[in-house]
Amino acid sequence: MFTGTYTAIVTPFKNGKVDQQALERLVKAQIKGGVDGIVPVGTTGESPTLSYDEHVQVIALAVEFANKKIKVIAGTGGNSTSEAIYLTQQAEKVGADGTLQVAPYYNKPTQEGVFQHFHAIARATSLPIVLYSIPGRCGIEISVDTVNRLAHDSVNIIGIKEAGGNTDRVSQLRAALGPNFTILSGDDSLTLPFMSVGAHGVISVASNIIPKEISHMVRAYASGKVDVALKLHDKFYPLFKDLFIETNPLPIKAALAMMGVMEEEFRLPLVPMTSKNRQVLKATLKQCVVLKQG
Repeated sequence: MFTGTYTAIVTPFKNGKVDQQALERLVKAQIKGGVDGIVPVGTTGESPTLSYDEHVQVIALAVEFANKKIKVIAGTGGNSTSEAIYLTQQAEKVGADGTLQVAPYYNKPTQEGVFQHFHAIARATSLPIVLYSIPGRCGIEISVDTVNRLAHDSVNIIGIKEAGGNTDRVSQLRAALGPNFTILSGDDSLTLPFMSVGAHGVISVASNIIPKEISHMVRAYASGKVDVALKLHDKFYPLFKDLFIETNPLPIKAALAMMGVMEEEFRLPLVPMTSKNRQVLKATLKQCVVLKQG
């Protein structure tokens, strides 16, 4: 079961290409920071703008750099079932430990279509599958009934990244699926609220820059040290919010660039943050002691 802290890792670019050296630095920082795993080429990894070859390359590099010290859950979902199957099978070939499968976006399938989509992917791989429900981006959610049906239909569908912002839904999932089905928060600011009703951790954006602190917060809460976890949540809550002051991954890449980890480079249609929001983010990074004052 995937529990704890998983970093939704960015894809560094330099001069229009994947920056392998920056990616290696980032993955090694995650290992040093004590995270349980990384999730390459998800939303934060700008998967929509990567070619198939680049997509598989980033997963292979993540597996290589992780070196079995942390787990790699490869983002290989899509709104085309055949594409998702292809990328998932490639991820399995290069050694990923699991796969994150986003709900099909834009084409808005019915729940029966959603079921058949994930059913087909599960049949095409032996990798453990974590579903990903994020209705704000996809236009649909994976209903609790559909999650329940999938979990009973396919033994390798073992969890869900829940990014609908609704604590009550976590309780509904727990009631339907029991404690052994993995639920991971998809929002840093909701990690502790979700864990309070039974989630097992987080797929985090913030841990790109504060892996040690997010890992500590999640482990503290899981071990009953609620006061320690709450202090960390309170300290970094402004950062959790301002990392979404513009569309993810614009702020997290800007923050990593401010820290000197990588270039702040995107692919269209994503563009750099406005100067106003950049100053807000910089001030928050200093307030949270992620950047030095001055």
